[in-house]
Amino acid sequence: MENNNLKEKMEKTISVYSEKLSEVRAGRANPAILNKVKINYYGTPTPINQVAGISVPEARLIVIQPWDVSILKEIEKSILASDLGINPNNDGKVIRLAFPELNEERRKELVKEVKKMAEEAKVAIRSIRREGIDENKVKQKEGEITEDELKAEEVKIQKITDEYVEKIDNILEQKEKEIMSI
Repeated sequence: MENNNLKEKMEKTISVYSEKLSEVRAGRANPAILNKVKINYYGTPTPINQVAGISVPEARLIVIQPWDVSILKEIEKSILASDLGINPNNDGKVIRLAFPELNEERRKELVKEVKKMAEEAKVAIRSIRREGIDENKVKQKEGEITEDELKAEEVKIQKITDEYVEKIDNILEQKEKEIMSI
């Protein structure tokens, strides 16, 4: 596995991890938590952001304004069916999602959850490292590279791995601060 390919796979792992983190409800209103919520729009599962305008007028409030008022009930039903843990407030024109303030216990639970996600991302990075090293070992057995080149490649792969693990740690640290400071 070439180093560029390794980096590409590791970047993908980081982006998936970041996307998962954006969906963690950390007390602040973040429209990304609605990414996985789909409504039944004329028989087709459709993301909410394709049928409504989503805005965040305050730190703890998301306002969903559908372009077609007739789907308000459907949006409300989908939000209730999702595992967001927020009750939508429907006033006939828009839906408001008010985020309650997090207590200390819930913040600690969220930090644990976020750390678990970080560990999963690190495991994925290490798995990619192992694939790269195994591929180079096969090349060495087939005589494509020497043992010295194999060792040099392993060192390069480890440096790349360390770099991406550090990126995950930095992202985790920022998310922890965000959760604990709300």
